[in-house]
Amino acid sequence: MNDARRLVRVAVPVPLADTFDYTVAAEMLPSLGSRVRIPFGRSERVGIVVEHPSNSTLAPERLKPLREVLDAEPALGAELLQTLRWAADYYHYPVGEVLNHALPGLLRQGRSLDTAEEGWRLTAAGAEAPLDSLARTAKRQAEALQALRESADTAIGEDALRARGIMRHTLARLADKGWVERAALVTPAREPRLEPASLPTLTDDQRRTIDAVASSFGSFQPHLLHGVTGSGKTEVYLRLIAAQLAAGRQTLLLVPEIGLTPQLVARLRERFGETIAIFHSALTERARFDAWRRAHRREADLIVGTRSAVFAPLPAPGLVIVDEEHDTSYKQQRGFRYSARDLGVVRARALRIPVLLASATPSLESLHNAEIGRYRKLSMPARIGRAGHPRMRVVDLGQHASRQGLSTPLVAAIAAHLDAGNQVLLFLNRRGFAPALFCPGCKAVEECARCDARMTVHAKSGELRCHHCGAHRPLAMVCPTCGSERIPVGAGTQRVDAELAALFPGARIARLDRDVTSRKGALQTVLSDVREGRVQILVGTQMLTKGHDFPRVTLVGVLNADQGLFGTDPRSHERLAQTILQVAGRAGRAERPGEVIIQTHYPGHPLLNCLLSQDYDAFARLELDERREAHWPPFSHVAAWYAEAPRREPVFAFLHRVRAAAESASSSRRTVSVLGPAPAQMERKDGRYRAQLLLQSPERAPLHETLSRVLVAVRGAAETRRVRWSLDVDPIEL
Repeated sequence: MNDARRLVRVAVPVPLADTFDYTVAAEMLPSLGSRVRIPFGRSERVGIVVEHPSNSTLAPERLKPLREVLDAEPALGAELLQTLRWAADYYHYPVGEVLNHALPGLLRQGRSLDTAEEGWRLTAAGAEAPLDSLARTAKRQAEALQALRESADTAIGEDALRARGIMRHTLARLADKGWVERAALVTPAREPRLEPASLPTLTDDQRRTIDAVASSFGSFQPHLLHGVTGSGKTEVYLRLIAAQLAAGRQTLLLVPEIGLTPQLVARLRERFGETIAIFHSALTERARFDAWRRAHRREADLIVGTRSAVFAPLPAPGLVIVDEEHDTSYKQQRGFRYSARDLGVVRARALRIPVLLASATPSLESLHNAEIGRYRKLSMPARIGRAGHPRMRVVDLGQHASRQGLSTPLVAAIAAHLDAGNQVLLFLNRRGFAPALFCPGCKAVEECARCDARMTVHAKSGELRCHHCGAHRPLAMVCPTCGSERIPVGAGTQRVDAELAALFPGARIARLDRDVTSRKGALQTVLSDVREGRVQILVGTQMLTKGHDFPRVTLVGVLNADQGLFGTDPRSHERLAQTILQVAGRAGRAERPGEVIIQTHYPGHPLLNCLLSQDYDAFARLELDERREAHWPPFSHVAAWYAEAPRREPVFAFLHRVRAAAESASSSRRTVSVLGPAPAQMERKDGRYRAQLLLQSPERAPLHETLSRVLVAVRGAAETRRVRWSLDVDPIEL
């Protein structure tokens, strides 16, 4: 290699590929983690420099030069680059795709980190424009002018204008009139953070927890906080964040759901001002880029977000917090199948800072890590206020009459709580009106043509819908086979809603499920109505378990606890226990005592009896003993190989090929078991057949060594070309 030229190894976001070598002038050598523009085939790509190798496997004449170095300072700092490369190895995913995943879309496209952000501002002519007459002929233009007049001479970004319903085409029309113009956005000067006039008095549990975490500031220490719902975990986060801010360090706070973000961010802004960068999937590309850049430049001291926020830059790291650490939404289920919770721990270790994992129902993996000394366990077992823990009881559906899923004891309890001026929350993990449409004449049930699933009745829209592939068709009550009148069977959230309206005509009822929240702004409207007391009864699905604070709710009803009692997934009991205790935690806060009613056909089931005592630790011990005997995680390590195709035969041919390669790769050590292949629980979904193969080992190293060898063996196999496949290390669903 000519001394005037240097080699760079670049990770490029293409599947099934590693890295590529290029040359660059020595004086232009980009730092590791920098973005570069490279020739790639007949086009060009943006990649990340991951090494400065001394030699290449390619002959010198075949090496191409870089076209452009995009970053004066690396986009990915040393720690984040190291963590991402570790993740690519651990999850056996192409490193270029992993690095690409960590960057906002605009940076992937080559946008400069130093480009001034542009917005819109008023011109002198726009300041004099006749607003009243414009409002009669062009309402949106008038609203845009009014918004810009309120900002005086300061430009407003397009994302902020779009949030007020002002679109780019409206601004373009105003620009054509000479009333608005493009202008650079000015980053506001950081105001000194003001301490609130008064803070809540800490409980002894809160104070002990804060002191324990604070004692590890400046070093890596994982803490697991088992704090019951209502024990004040959020205030613990706020005090720890305040300590980091005072020391000039950043905090990364991960939350499981977008729905929690606005409520939490409002509380954080009230306490800490505008030093917050927010990350979640609903952001526009420009908003995501802006949040990422603010974190990168240390203009944001607090980074808050859902799963993808774990890749945010942390140039001044202080603390990582993972709220509701048990939540399955922290695991990416497609493409790069990473766990944000686990990567939060990995980043904290690399940054040498503490990490706090918190939940009212910690995952069994985290409890096991605490048991063997990897994590330091902290407890907050008492609720704040005089309400105490809610009273829990079981209603035997075999002994009590019910109407559309509502038993007589539950209806009586709803009436009593409403009469006392309180609110009621009812949990049912089935949306729609009814889960099946049944014909009494020929005994047929309406099935989805593309899935091994029944169509769900949606009475209000007059449709049958498949909740798995999205197929829908008009609701016809006459059976096309025998002409009999068909009937909806079972109860979904819509049907329960209708029955409650008949039973309690004076109560305002709201639903919280995917059908409702698919409408823009509907989720926040429902949550606001509940918190402000405008709704008396809330019926919902899994969304109700996500950490919402409803201070007026005193009764929680679990309409069907049986769905998770006999699941085939090894984690089904854990999921059911977490769901019941999380939703039960919404009942009773501060001075209002709560009650929880669980409806079931199996009142004597050991799991329910254990939960009635609200002793999650006791449940966890029993469940961990079962996992230990069955050699399931956390007492073994598992990877799942998934495959799907329009026909069944190629799926199993591919997985048998994987099995043969795995058995060959692990034969010398015999520590990796191969289970399957077997059909997925729903074998046919969206017109494609699905199956899986499990690899299991008591140790991580042999499992990963086997996976690496199998990947090499199967990537070039003919069977691979006929299926869509993926590999999931540490799967959360089996």
